[in-house]
Amino acid sequence: MAYIVGRCLLPDLLKKARMSQVELAAKLGVTVQQINKYVINKQKMSLQVAKNIAAILNCNIEDLYEWIEVGNNE
Repeated sequence: MAYIVGRCLLPDLLKKARMSQVELAAKLGVTVQQINKYVINKQKMSLQVAKNIAAILNCNIEDLYEWIEVGNNE
Protein backbone atom coordinates (compact mmCIF):
# COMPACT_ATOMS: atom_id res chain seq x y z
CA MET A 1 0.00 0.00 0.00
CA ALA A 2 1.31 3.48 -0.85
CA TYR A 3 0.18 6.87 0.38
CA ILE A 4 0.63 10.50 -0.53
CA VAL A 5 0.27 13.44 1.80
CA GLY A 6 -3.04 15.26 1.44
CA ARG A 7 -4.21 18.45 3.05
CA CYS A 8 -2.84 19.70 6.34
CA LEU A 9 -5.21 19.08 9.27
CA LEU A 10 -3.48 21.62 11.50
CA PRO A 11 -6.42 24.07 11.50
CA ASP A 12 -8.72 21.36 12.93
CA LEU A 13 -6.15 20.30 15.52
CA LEU A 14 -5.51 23.88 16.61
CA LYS A 15 -9.23 24.46 16.99
CA LYS A 16 -9.60 21.28 19.03
CA ALA A 17 -6.68 22.36 21.25
CA ARG A 18 -8.09 25.90 21.49
CA MET A 19 -4.77 27.25 20.31
CA SER A 20 -4.06 29.95 17.75
CA GLN A 21 -1.44 29.93 15.03
CA VAL A 22 0.28 32.72 16.97
CA GLU A 23 0.49 30.57 20.12
CA LEU A 24 1.79 27.56 18.20
CA ALA A 25 4.40 29.69 16.44
CA ALA A 26 5.61 31.05 19.78
CA LYS A 27 5.90 27.56 21.28
CA LEU A 28 7.85 26.34 18.23
CA GLY A 29 10.01 29.44 17.96
CA VAL A 30 8.97 30.11 14.36
CA THR A 31 7.01 32.87 12.67
CA VAL A 32 3.25 32.90 12.30
CA GLN A 33 3.85 33.15 8.56
CA GLN A 34 5.63 29.77 8.68
CA ILE A 35 2.72 28.14 10.51
CA ASN A 36 0.33 29.69 7.99
CA LYS A 37 2.30 28.11 5.11
CA TYR A 38 1.56 24.72 6.63
CA VAL A 39 -2.10 25.57 7.24
CA ILE A 40 -2.74 26.68 3.65
CA ASN A 41 -0.75 23.75 2.22
CA LYS A 42 1.87 26.02 0.68
CA GLN A 43 4.64 24.06 2.40
CA LYS A 44 4.92 20.63 4.04
CA MET A 45 6.37 20.30 7.54
CA SER A 46 9.74 18.68 8.03
CA LEU A 47 9.74 15.54 10.14
CA GLN A 48 11.32 17.45 13.03
CA VAL A 49 8.69 20.21 12.91
CA ALA A 50 5.88 17.66 12.62
CA LYS A 51 7.18 15.77 15.66
CA ASN A 52 7.36 18.97 17.70
CA ILE A 53 3.90 20.12 16.63
CA ALA A 54 2.48 16.68 17.43
CA ALA A 55 4.04 16.85 20.90
CA ILE A 56 2.62 20.33 21.52
CA LEU A 57 -0.86 19.33 20.30
CA ASN A 58 -0.72 15.93 22.01
CA CYS A 59 -1.39 13.97 18.82
CA ASN A 60 0.46 11.63 16.45
CA ILE A 61 2.47 12.86 13.49
CA GLU A 62 0.05 10.98 11.22
CA ASP A 63 -2.78 13.16 12.55
CA LEU A 64 -1.24 16.32 11.07
CA TYR A 65 -2.11 15.44 7.47
CA GLU A 66 -4.76 13.66 5.48
CA TRP A 67 -3.26 10.49 3.98
CA ILE A 68 -4.45 9.39 0.54
CA GLU A 69 -4.00 5.80 -0.57
CA VAL A 70 -2.67 5.73 -4.13
CA GLY A 71 -1.78 2.15 -4.81
CA ASN A 72 -1.14 -1.35 -3.71
CA ASN A 73 2.44 -2.61 -3.93
CA GLU A 74 1.68 -6.27 -3.25
